[in-house]
Amino acid sequence: MGETKGAGAGRRRTGPLYAAGFITAFGAHGIAASLGAGDTDLASSVLYLGVLLALYDGAEVVLKPVFGTLADRVGPRRVLMGGLIAFALASALYVAVRDPGRLWAARLGQGAAASAFSPAASALVARLNPQAAHGRAFGSYGFWKSLGYTAGPLIGGVLVWLGGLTLLFAVLTVLAVVVAGWALLAVPVVPPLPKRRQTLADLVRRLTDGVFLRPVAALAAATAAMSVGVGFLPLSGRADGLSPVATGAVVSVLAACAAVVQPWAGRALDAGRLSARGGLSAGLAVTAGGLAVAALPGIAALVGAAVLIGAGTGLITPIGFAALAAATPEERIGQTMGAAELGRELGDAGGPLLVASIAAGASLGWGFGVLAFCTGALVPVVVGTGRWRVGR
Repeated sequence: MGETKGAGAGRRRTGPLYAAGFITAFGAHGIAASLGAGDTDLASSVLYLGVLLALYDGAEVVLKPVFGTLADRVGPRRVLMGGLIAFALASALYVAVRDPGRLWAARLGQGAAASAFSPAASALVARLNPQAAHGRAFGSYGFWKSLGYTAGPLIGGVLVWLGGLTLLFAVLTVLAVVVAGWALLAVPVVPPLPKRRQTLADLVRRLTDGVFLRPVAALAAATAAMSVGVGFLPLSGRADGLSPVATGAVVSVLAACAAVVQPWAGRALDAGRLSARGGLSAGLAVTAGGLAVAALPGIAALVGAAVLIGAGTGLITPIGFAALAAATPEERIGQTMGAAELGRELGDAGGPLLVASIAAGASLGWGFGVLAFCTGALVPVVVGTGRWRVGR
């Protein structure tokens, strides 16, 4: 599997990669949750606020596959370092300018930079760990990303309260610089591997193969469910008379369950207690069950939905990435991770859009129900009869 993948890729080498995952999640949710509170002009301009929220994810949708392919060509460590430095520069731009009218440039720069270091970090997680440890490695990587998603709104809110958006962007600048320095010292050089010439037909054939599509479909469904849970469970809670603090706690339960389950799922996959086929199928079924429970009234249903959605997505995420890494030639791992991240971003945007569209014409319960049906319908697709490269 290459010289860089010894039996003991330690925490010292992979720690900066987990920290990079934390930064991209913290940067996405920490700022997004604080934009409206950070400046009076932003709060009063719904259109501009919407543009700012879309820029980060929009840049990731377009650029992640590009930077994933670049990581295969020049080496993932270079792309990781370049992305982290660019993220620091984009964040420092707003600290220097302090003009809400220029915030779009900083936000677009952050999204483009995250599009570089996120797939590069995933590729390095795969290449710096033997296949037998991919589940554990991606479980830990997912744990730190979930921690960023969970802590981002809370820490971002505190920082904005203390010093406005300028302080939040300053902290992100320092974080990116520190992690870039850590990566420079700890992450070994992973050179690009020789590869057979790939035509466009070869690429299309590989990305339409079931060994790629099934894990990506599961990952997209998990991201859609997580996004819908974070966005719409608080709305259900308010309809049940819960305070903003209580609805925030429900979202924290969801994120915490996802964070706790991911390392366990990864270790179970590596130990042979879970197969890729069985783990993804179970994760989709549990997630679909959580979405169905969310359609029911009452606080108990709300909490139960948060637990099930978190646990289901926590099962899917490390197993899905481990399955992709096992099915991909090592010299194409960056391209695969970039394409897989694109699938997740589409799920992140498509899930809330689907639920909101249905809720506008019927009710939020119907929106949860339809997404539950779509998620459950993927179970026979994942179980399928096609081949798997990790477990059965």
